[in-house]
Amino acid sequence: MINRFSSIRYSYIRSHLYGLFLTSITLLSLLLSIYVIFEPAWLTAPGIFLFISLYIVIGTILSLYAGFKSSGDMKERLEYLSVLITRFANGSYTSRVYFNEEDELARIGNEMNELGEKLQNQVKALRQRADEKAEFAKSAHKAAVIEERQRLARDLHDAVSQQLFALTMMAEAAVKQMDRDSNLAKEQMVEVTKAALQSQAEMRALLLHLRPIHLSGDTLSTGIQKLVDELKQKSTIAFKLNIPSDLQLADTIEEHVFRIIQESLSNILRHANASEVEISLSKPTSELFVHIRDDGEGFDSTQDMERKTSYGLKTMKERSEELGGTFTIRSNTGEGTYIDIRIPC
Repeated sequence: MINRFSSIRYSYIRSHLYGLFLTSITLLSLLLSIYVIFEPAWLTAPGIFLFISLYIVIGTILSLYAGFKSSGDMKERLEYLSVLITRFANGSYTSRVYFNEEDELARIGNEMNELGEKLQNQVKALRQRADEKAEFAKSAHKAAVIEERQRLARDLHDAVSQQLFALTMMAEAAVKQMDRDSNLAKEQMVEVTKAALQSQAEMRALLLHLRPIHLSGDTLSTGIQKLVDELKQKSTIAFKLNIPSDLQLADTIEEHVFRIIQESLSNILRHANASEVEISLSKPTSELFVHIRDDGEGFDSTQDMERKTSYGLKTMKERSEELGGTFTIRSNTGEGTYIDIRIPC
């Protein structure tokens, strides 16, 4: 935090007081020199020090007032530049600042405006590339379907198939122990139940990926509502949705956001063990804000993002950046996961 007494306003006041100090010393030296050399009758030592004292008191008051007033315009213009930089950092590249003066701050403001225009053009270029990529994806739909089937087959083999095999082995062992050791058999059946629940979660996540890649004519809010309604019937998770029904977005943005939310729900079903999920979409200004929260087990986001299991998170981040947006994830073990996405519109 910036020290209050090191601000622009107090720097102006200090400079005025420093000027007053130098002027007072100069006047005192001049008057004392005249008094010592010429000894005029109208100039006395008490008069000199009374004059200097009054001069310092009045000068201090005027310096404080002048420094405070003269720094107001400078402080206000610097705050305009600071707000502009903050808006650029948040993805609002249409903001501009204009000064009537012709000085260094006005030149910096013009350069910041040019930077904002360049960033805005880059976002448009990224969005155009995303549109072209979406068109290419539609034309290559058959190849994508084959690739998706192959991925699902690998996931079924690597996850669900192996879990079902382990579940079968544990169930057979529990049956054999039923007559010998009922307590051991009970413990094994508890493990069978846990394995079955895990397999069920994996199947739900895989079925979630079988939904159409595109919204099939539905709006984003309608598509998300249908997706959540389907998951409510197959899981015990409580969903909270906050999505405006009149949200107007480009088709490419809607498809990417839908796939991001779909991927996040898949991760929650597989890994989070959550009981409550919140999805919020808003468009307060010229950007779309997406917030996804769950109260699950969470993870160490500083380490797990580099692991293979975070492929879904990397995909979500890449989709956000393709639209010129920002992707932020916050999570700690045992504290759930928070995802914030900002996309310029």
